Amino acid sequence: MTPEGDRHSRYDYLVVGCGLYGSTFARLATDAGLRCLVIDKRDHIGGNCHTTSREGIHVHTYGAHIFHTSNSAVWAFMQRFAAFNNYVNSPKAIAGGKLYSLPFNMNTFHELWQVITPEQARLKIDSQRFRGEPSNLEEQALSLVGTDIYNTLIRDYTAKQWGRHPRELPAFIIKRLPLRFTFNNNYFNDRYQGIPIGGYTALFEKLLSGIELRLNTDYLADRAHFDGLARRVVYTGCIDEFFGHDLGRLDYRSLDFEHTVIETENHQGNAVINYCDASVPYTRTIEHKHFESVPSDVTVLTHEFPRDGGANRIPYYPVNSPDNQRTFNLYRQRAEAISTHIFGGRLSEYKYMDMHVVVEAAMNRFRSEQKLAARADATI
Repeated sequence: MTPEGDRHSRYDYLVVGCGLYGSTFARLATDAGLRCLVIDKRDHIGGNCHTTSREGIHVHTYGAHIFHTSNSAVWAFMQRFAAFNNYVNSPKAIAGGKLYSLPFNMNTFHELWQVITPEQARLKIDSQRFRGEPSNLEEQALSLVGTDIYNTLIRDYTAKQWGRHPRELPAFIIKRLPLRFTFNNNYFNDRYQGIPIGGYTALFEKLLSGIELRLNTDYLADRAHFDGLARRVVYTGCIDEFFGHDLGRLDYRSLDFEHTVIETENHQGNAVINYCDASVPYTRTIEHKHFESVPSDVTVLTHEFPRDGGANRIPYYPVNSPDNQRTFNLYRQRAEAISTHIFGGRLSEYKYMDMHVVVEAAMNRFRSEQKLAARADATI
């Protein structure tokens, strides 16, 4: 039952942002018979999962997005809106003019040292490990994988990704670096994996079907007006921006993408290749047709360039330094005190989240909303 003061609200939920968290929440609420308005300041749906079509190829506008999960409920939910292919993520890495397999597995170890058994690989890595208490990212990585893997495949790539040498980064950024002592190049261990056939934008069109949507609409430019439209607001934007940065700006790393049509059928033979040398300005290249095995005489290649975040840049990766985390915790305390608003998603929660984690978080939050509503009805 709607509280007395909310009876005249036009919507049950105003959802700010039609990325994966906002769209999932809006779908679940709509399916439950609730009224939703979804707004987004961009001119397209899908957030960073957005895809466009170029030369008949679905291009991942904001970098590679491979959906994977072991959560059967999340997988069943996503399959309502798209059929997924059987794409398996098996990226490669180039360093010093040589090609290496990812993630780190027996193929990688053979490429590095010509070892052929797991025991040989373990002995090689153990002989190179850093043995002390890691005080920075470099020492943490060395303690996990040893000098050869670190110097060849991690050091310069990480420096490009974060804009500083790994010795200047905290150890907790690399909590673990999985080592597989099998000849298995599948990057993910999840039970389900794939790319939506037809691209992510088509998936979001179905996900948002029947829900009122307004693009090119900036919630923060007229917050009082939008807050007045609904009983509850689901906010998925940057939490520090919501509060006007009055406790300070949270730091992010950003990305630039250069998309190029190349007049060749097959340019690099793999969807994703990392470039680990400092002399190469980009971190990876993406050849999109390999996500869906699209037959065409041309291909689309994307170069990915890490950049410092800023006021006019899209935030991608939170810089979870101790100072940033302390600032976020203060913002989070303020957000939790606002009973009319829900803060969810990677920007509001200031943490990197894989797609399946975002979907699961939105599902869990809506489920808790339903429980709260049921308890409220029971007391009336």
